[in-house]
Amino acid sequence: MFTQRPEIKELNRLYRAVDEVYHEVAVKLGLSDSAFSVLYALAELGDGCTQKEIAALFSMSKQTIHSSVKGLAGKGCLTLVPGPGRDRRILLTPAGRRLLEEKIAPVIALENRAVEGLSPQERQTLLALTRKYAESHIRTLNTL
Repeated sequence: MFTQRPEIKELNRLYRAVDEVYHEVAVKLGLSDSAFSVLYALAELGDGCTQKEIAALFSMSKQTIHSSVKGLAGKGCLTLVPGPGRDRRILLTPAGRRLLEEKIAPVIALENRAVEGLSPQERQTLLALTRKYAESHIRTLNTL
């Protein structure tokens, strides 16, 4: 049997719980997880981002992002315009902007409210420790 530190078990459980909440939110909003991620990324990165930028932001495959972008474009929510090189920029249509305002903006507002439940010092501590853990985790796993 493998020995796993209890802290790792708890961190994994917490990360999975958060992932599950976002999945449930996407389902409630009538979106696939990847369509939710594309729209959320557009809210975060802004109109005109590329599929490559979205894939990097969410650590998702470019194929998954491409499929969701294609589906959202087919529904009239997005349009693609030439960008640098082979990249294409993703732009919201008026229908896409409404979708973002109706479905993604409320999620961001709730996220803001959740983090505002922490004191400024707690927020800074959470970010500092999470950053330190993530950097250590990545550095360690990259030794494989």
